[in-house]
Amino acid sequence: MFESAPRSRFLFWLNQAPWRILPTGVVLALTLAALLMWQLMQAPSREIAALVSTLAMTSLLSLGIGYLLYRRGWARFSSLTLTLIMTYLWAAMLTLFNVWILAQQMFASEHDLLLSGVLLLFAVIIATSFGIFVAATVTDGLRQLAHTAQQLAAGDLTARVAVSGRDEVAQVAESFNEMAAQLQQAARQREELDRLRRDLIAWTSHDLRTPLTSIRAMVEALHDGVVTDPVTVQRYYHTIRSDVIALNVLIDDLFELAQLDTGGLVIEKSVHDLGDLLSDALESFRALAQQRGITVDGYVAADVRPLPLNAAKISRVLANLLSNALRYTPAQGHVQVRVARSGVGVQVTVQDSGPGFNEDDLPRVFEQFYRGEQARSRATGGAGLGLAIARGIVEAHHGRIWAENAAGGGAVVGFELPLTQ
Repeated sequence: MFESAPRSRFLFWLNQAPWRILPTGVVLALTLAALLMWQLMQAPSREIAALVSTLAMTSLLSLGIGYLLYRRGWARFSSLTLTLIMTYLWAAMLTLFNVWILAQQMFASEHDLLLSGVLLLFAVIIATSFGIFVAATVTDGLRQLAHTAQQLAAGDLTARVAVSGRDEVAQVAESFNEMAAQLQQAARQREELDRLRRDLIAWTSHDLRTPLTSIRAMVEALHDGVVTDPVTVQRYYHTIRSDVIALNVLIDDLFELAQLDTGGLVIEKSVHDLGDLLSDALESFRALAQQRGITVDGYVAADVRPLPLNAAKISRVLANLLSNALRYTPAQGHVQVRVARSGVGVQVTVQDSGPGFNEDDLPRVFEQFYRGEQARSRATGGAGLGLAIARGIVEAHHGRIWAENAAGGGAVVGFELPLTQ
């Protein structure tokens, strides 16, 4: 780790301005040449100065021409492989040119000059071949990357790039695969959201149409005088009132959900006792529980103290959780609500003796409009909004909410509110 930090800083410095490589290479080459002549050949300073000046002029001229050629022509090639090949050939020509200039100044014999030229030409061909091989290897990875990108653009979100090595191309391939995985996940979520929205329209239409149809039929019967018996008339009025209340609850749920989605939910807090809110909630559901033969009781720990919250919104959460528990608890069943202190605040749990959640549904029970096999089924009614609204309200209080299956059977839905906010 300690060795990679200087290397990373050096690469970052070069990548910020690649032209720095050229003067850096010239300075390094001239310094190394001067040191080698001084150490190995014991050359006098006059010869070293002459060599350095000659090398400086030829290298600056060669690199300057190469830089202009690259900027004006090679950089516009449609193939990176061709650009690298032209670069290697130009480097080979520069090598031969510089050696020829120096050999002319050193007055080498014609035999030595020709021999040096042959050996250099051989070395240049070998080096250029290896360079072309490396270029082909690098560009092959880039071609695979481009091909995979085309597959993604065509709609194949399962396409991935084969990653080999640890260089920049491999890093790009890894990042590309992560991006492709995120795109695939986003596509799945979008498809799921579209499906849920279609289901919402169907469910909401059903939940609105059914009571409206019933209300219309009974109102028409009362209006036309088809029903005149006082007992039946009162039963019709009672049914109409119940259906209107159900419609009002559904519309309130949709309105509150819209506020949660747009961030328009207003949470004005004041200090309240959760025990009092729980007592009110239990009292409002006691008649329904007795009608269904379900026992409902609550327990509030002695160390629970008042905390800042929005009483109306938290009462809504308690009502949603109790309604959900009663909906899935069979006759002669039991629903228990507990309020106790936790490490960071106050915790409320609602446990029922129903069938519990399907394990596949547990991660999604708080999603908007989601109805699992046990969580929100068509047979038990509901638009799949209660738990989603409860989650939104609890999170707006900076709390958390969860759902799980009890060890002895049944479902447990709980939430926790912090003591200070």
